[in-house]
Amino acid sequence: MLQFILKRLLLAIPTLVAVLTVVFVLVRVVPGDPTIVILGDQASASARADLRAKLGLDRPIVVQYLAFMGQIATGDIGRSLTTNRPVLEDVAHVLPYTIELTLAAVAIGVGVGVPLGVVAARRRDGLADWIARIVSLAGVSFPAFVSGILLLIAFAVQLRWFPVISTPRTGGILDRLGALVLPALNLGLLMVAYVTRVTRSGMLKALGEDYVRTARAKGMPARIVVWRHALRNVLVPVVTVVGLYLGVLIGNAVLTEIVFNRPGLGKLIVTALTQRDYSLLQGLMVVSAFAIVVANVLTDIAYGLVDPRVSAQ
Repeated sequence: MLQFILKRLLLAIPTLVAVLTVVFVLVRVVPGDPTIVILGDQASASARADLRAKLGLDRPIVVQYLAFMGQIATGDIGRSLTTNRPVLEDVAHVLPYTIELTLAAVAIGVGVGVPLGVVAARRRDGLADWIARIVSLAGVSFPAFVSGILLLIAFAVQLRWFPVISTPRTGGILDRLGALVLPALNLGLLMVAYVTRVTRSGMLKALGEDYVRTARAKGMPARIVVWRHALRNVLVPVVTVVGLYLGVLIGNAVLTEIVFNRPGLGKLIVTALTQRDYSLLQGLMVVSAFAIVVANVLTDIAYGLVDPRVSAQ
């Protein structure tokens, strides 16, 4: 197992280098001159040229790329052009909010999607199956900002169960949980939809396999046959879905944080785009890319834990 984990970590290095290269190129094709953002439209050409030299933007693109990769290797992802603060400092301030939102969405997706998919497969074409299909279809049909607005109107404005603005007022656990419920539910609906569909499909196939019929013939209780034997063989595609859609969740977190006025990487990315702070934007994209690569590595490791045959390859 240790050899399997080390192999996946080594394979992640070229992937991360490729993603960082794409980030470097994309940031530099963003319209706008960062020197104008800092100095203003009235700055003279010589002042802008001096600032470009100070920021290293006048150097050849290859030199800029090597310097960029060198900074990343040392843990330096730059300084904000508008505030002159280290990007890591701004990221460290909002990253915990994005992490707890994403983890809560995954917990909702797996905790609701897997049981719902299992029940739907056991009650094929029954009421539970139709409910699961409707929930799954609704989850993939509503954009994050639409479902977020509907949740706000229903549970924050009308019923007043949760705050309209999901920015925790204090550091208390209850206050943070209250501010987290609606954004996590909004983001988790997407994960519930995909996990339910994959679990239902896998369980329908597994329940017709010979080993399940043999277990039933031996007189095993239905709950053991379903939850211990059949479900275990469905976990690999479920892990695949969770790993693939972690990146989608990070993207939808941008819309969710804006709708619910919640701090996080999403709002910080919008601020960087609005202010044309390409250094901050570049740092945020590096953090997001790193998070997605780490999520993929963890997904590969989860494969080995769920199915020992994977780690033996």
